[in-house]
Amino acid sequence: MSVQSLDLDSVQNLAPSERIEALVALGKRALDDGTDRDAVVAALVGELEAGTGSPKERVALGEVLGLLGDPRLRSPQDEEYWARVPGEDGDIVIGRYMVTNAEYQAYVDAGGYEPGDHWDDEGRAWLEGTEDPWPVRAAGSDVAQFVVPNQPVVGISWHEAAAYARYHGCRLPRFDERLWVVRGEQRRPYPWGAPFGDGNSNTKEEVLGRPTAVGLFRNDRTPEGVYDLAGNAAEWAEDGAGDEHWIHPGAWDAPSMAAWAKAREIEPATSRWGGLGFRLVRE
Repeated sequence: MSVQSLDLDSVQNLAPSERIEALVALGKRALDDGTDRDAVVAALVGELEAGTGSPKERVALGEVLGLLGDPRLRSPQDEEYWARVPGEDGDIVIGRYMVTNAEYQAYVDAGGYEPGDHWDDEGRAWLEGTEDPWPVRAAGSDVAQFVVPNQPVVGISWHEAAAYARYHGCRLPRFDERLWVVRGEQRRPYPWGAPFGDGNSNTKEEVLGRPTAVGLFRNDRTPEGVYDLAGNAAEWAEDGAGDEHWIHPGAWDAPSMAAWAKAREIEPATSRWGGLGFRLVRE
C-alpha cells in the first residue's frame, strides 16, 4: 500500500502488525502536507498508550508523534505535569516524565542560558568556562541525533539541570525521594514490580541504541503514573558529596543491572553524555 493511497480509516482496520508502520507513514505525510494531522496524532497517541507493536516499531511511532507535536507533554506550570506520590514524610510531587527536549528548548529560547539567579556561583563559573553548553552540543555532537521533541533531554550537566529546576521554582529529586517513588510502600525493585523481564524498560538489552519518547515503555511506570524510572535515560539527583552528585544509571546505554531501584553512581557535576538527563520535583 503506497503512502498516497493510505487513509486513516483503512489504516485503523489493519492488523496490529501492519498498523504501526502504516500510521508512521501517515504521520510522515502529515509532517509534509498537514493531511489529517490532528486525527493522525490522536491515532498515534492511542497506539502508544495501548502498547501496540514491537519496541523498534514503537520507537518510530514515538518519534513521528514528537515531530508532529505530542499532546501528552506539559510544562512545569501545568498541574498535569506532576504526579503526587504518598511518602513517609508527606507527598512527593514529581514530574510524570523526564524533562523533554521540547521543554528544555523552550527554556533555552526564553533566555535560560543568560545570567540570572537560577544559576548559582558554581554553575555560572562552569557556564562561563565551557565551550559547549547544551545548546551547542545539541546542534553538533553525539547528542544532536537524540534531540527529538518528546524524548528526554540528554547530555546535560548537573549545573544545567539544577539551573533549569531553579528557573521553574523547582529542584532535582534527592536520591532517597526518587527511590521511594520507584519502590512505594510495596518496596518494588522496579516500577512494575518483579522480575525485570523482557520489554519492560529501555535498557541496553533492548538493542534500540537510543532514547525513546517518554512513556513509550508502558510497564516502566509506577501506579501513580511516573514513567521511565528504570530506563530510557539516567537521572541526576539533587544530593551527593562535594562537587559530585548521585545519578540513577538506568538508561538505553546501560545494562538491566543499572535499572534496579537502588542502583546508583556518583558523578562530577560536569559529567555529560547521551544517556544522562533529569526530572523535577516540586515542594
